Amino acid sequence: MLTVVKLARHFSTAHRDKPYNNPGISFEFTPENLIRANEIISHYPPQYKKAAVIPLLDLLLEMPPMRVYEVATFYTMFNREPIGENFVQVCTTTPCMLRGSTEILKTVCSHLGGLKPGETTKDGKFTVIEVECQGACSNAPMIVVNDDFYEDLTPTTTKAVLDAFSKGTKPKPGPQSGRQTSENSAGLTALTTKPYGPGEHCQPEFQ
Repeated sequence: MLTVVKLARHFSTAHRDKPYNNPGISFEFTPENLIRANEIISHYPPQYKKAAVIPLLDLLLEMPPMRVYEVATFYTMFNREPIGENFVQVCTTTPCMLRGSTEILKTVCSHLGGLKPGETTKDGKFTVIEVECQGACSNAPMIVVNDDFYEDLTPTTTKAVLDAFSKGTKPKPGPQSGRQTSENSAGLTALTTKPYGPGEHCQPEFQ
């Protein structure tokens, strides 16, 4: 019997006041951004101002702070803490977990100096978080670094990816196993012969 154990998240989505992130810090748009904000809000009927929360996420919307907080905590694309130069997101949802993402997460954290998910290296180069499905299940396990996917990972290739970013270079995104995209790792098993029709029997200009 296969027993699947999901590791608990090591960080909380609950807000904790910090000197650089608390309700007492004032905020004002620059004149240019204020014009832009009002232009964006003008696209929505007065009773639907909340629809502008994603492009704006600020108090100009005359919304309860909790409504903004709900959006900011639901989408992982919104970062409520400063992040490092390289934002490492480790997928630990079921397909990746079954393919070894627990080990990949441990490798990332240990290789970056013993970080825990949600933390940033002291030099500000890396932030690591644990995320849900990134849509590359057939190439599990995988991580996202900034905007690029690194797939088919092992602890060794994971370290190589991190080392490249640490040196200021960008490794080639995609599978790190040598295969192309999501092709069968065992080789081609279908369409191994020349396909027939309709092109086989069409006029030359239609073949």
